[in-house]
Amino acid sequence: MILASIPSPARGVWHLGPIPIRAYALCIIAGIIVAVLVTQKRWAARGGRTDDVLDISLWAVPFGIVGGRLYHVITDPELYFTAEKQPIKALYIWDGGLGIWGAVALGALGAWIGCRRAGVKLSAFADAVAPGLVLAQAIGRFGNYFNQELYGAPTTLPWALRIDPAHRPADTPDIATYHPTFLYESLWCVGVFLLLIWAEKRFRLGYGRLFALYVAAYTLGRVWVEALRVDHANRILGLRLNIWTSILIFAAAVAYLLLARRGQPDSVTSVQPTGDDPTDGEGEPSTNGGETTASDHERPVTG
Repeated sequence: MILASIPSPARGVWHLGPIPIRAYALCIIAGIIVAVLVTQKRWAARGGRTDDVLDISLWAVPFGIVGGRLYHVITDPELYFTAEKQPIKALYIWDGGLGIWGAVALGALGAWIGCRRAGVKLSAFADAVAPGLVLAQAIGRFGNYFNQELYGAPTTLPWALRIDPAHRPADTPDIATYHPTFLYESLWCVGVFLLLIWAEKRFRLGYGRLFALYVAAYTLGRVWVEALRVDHANRILGLRLNIWTSILIFAAAVAYLLLARRGQPDSVTSVQPTGDDPTDGEGEPSTNGGETTASDHERPVTG
């Protein structure tokens, strides 16, 4: 007998005239906004310009969304490209399906481009963005809640998630409650956020090591969350593909933590911005009217 359960939302889409407003998209957007705001505060505390964060985000966010979708489609092609499937649905990101590691990988490429253009050191930016990024994941996971997807195995625990019949697995159509893995992962991400803030104050984690700690901590939790899920997934040696991905990335992150450069704090600036003219038109470096700005010198990062 189930004494309590988490109800699923009655709907995940609202219509503003002919325009659909999807809860999944709102959760992703809310996560991005929070990540940008948190990163701006952290970047400014390191001597960086808050505008840098917006400029870099304009590259990183679109790349991340494309990368997340590509990872999902590439690792589950049978959902879109087999008989009786509709390949066009590979573009329907509002239906869910953004793989975090594709988002991080291609998002990192976009961030690298943005950092090069802004004259910002990528490793310093990665350390600044890590807490905001994992907080964005915590918020974004609620999109799965509104879509009634990516839940876990059946359970009668008091915090079980009640799934509507239309969204239940084909092999358990009469079972109504499942592990709320969206909530497990969201809470884990909040814990990782707190860990990063504590570790940054306790240790010297420059040169991308704070970002590596984020990766290691997140993947550690992702393994057990992934093991609970019952949605479709390709398997290797009996384990879901995302579990293997998490194990490999965890190992790489730990190796980086152990082997990466230590010592003096990282710096914010790296190279002359590629999108700016380094001269003021007279063949001499611009002095901004004789005033020194934060971007004119290296700015030490204490984290």
